[in-house]
Amino acid sequence: MPDIAVQTFGLTRRFDETVAVRDVNLSVEAGRFFGFLGPNGAGKSTTIKMLTGLLAPSEGRVVIAGMDMASHSLEAKRLIGVVPEGMALMGRLTGFEYLRFVGRMYGLTRGQAEERAQELLQFMDLASAPRKLVADYSHGMQRKLALAAAVIHTPRILFLDEPFEGVDAIAAGTLKRMLQRMTERGVTIFLTTHVLEIVEALCSHVAIIDKGSLVAQGSLDELRAGVAHEGERLTLEQIFLRVVGERENMQELSWLA
Repeated sequence: MPDIAVQTFGLTRRFDETVAVRDVNLSVEAGRFFGFLGPNGAGKSTTIKMLTGLLAPSEGRVVIAGMDMASHSLEAKRLIGVVPEGMALMGRLTGFEYLRFVGRMYGLTRGQAEERAQELLQFMDLASAPRKLVADYSHGMQRKLALAAAVIHTPRILFLDEPFEGVDAIAAGTLKRMLQRMTERGVTIFLTTHVLEIVEALCSHVAIIDKGSLVAQGSLDELRAGVAHEGERLTLEQIFLRVVGERENMQELSWLA
């Protein structure tokens, strides 16, 4: 049996009377590049917050590398890296100071943290202004810094919520190659993004959530076989639209008609 990096059992989250995530059962094998898709408001970010221990489920369980997140939260969190929806960086530190701090919090020695921080700043093309505060970084620079912080401790599982948002094409290409090399070394990557072309290019397996419920899960070929007609070769966008349902607004704006 393959090792399972991320698994959920009946994962549910309520906010008062609203059910944001309903009875989600996920299973992600170790070393997979896994795409987690859904329309706006489908429950993607809420699910990631529960998977990473930032939000407690109302019902159900999260198991990370065989460890229950509820009872072994600290041990599980040591194994993961996260680029969350809201990056929550420390704006009054420089990029080097921030990465050194994160490295130390993950248990690296001062020497290890400083060496990796410098290497990551160079790799992310963030080393040219060493005294620049994180608050003065552009959005794309902050995204790259958040990713650097997520990998500084060599995590076994990496959760990425829209990691390429605001990142230029050259930097995005560099980051994609880095992530692919990580999966080749056995790291599991759990990616959510609205850019389906990125998922199709990088991910081997995909899950789709809609209105809080999981509506599809499997390899791209399995998802394609489930919705394609004979002889069709569907793109991931076409698969997504067939699974979720095309939501076309048939009304027209009067001033554009």
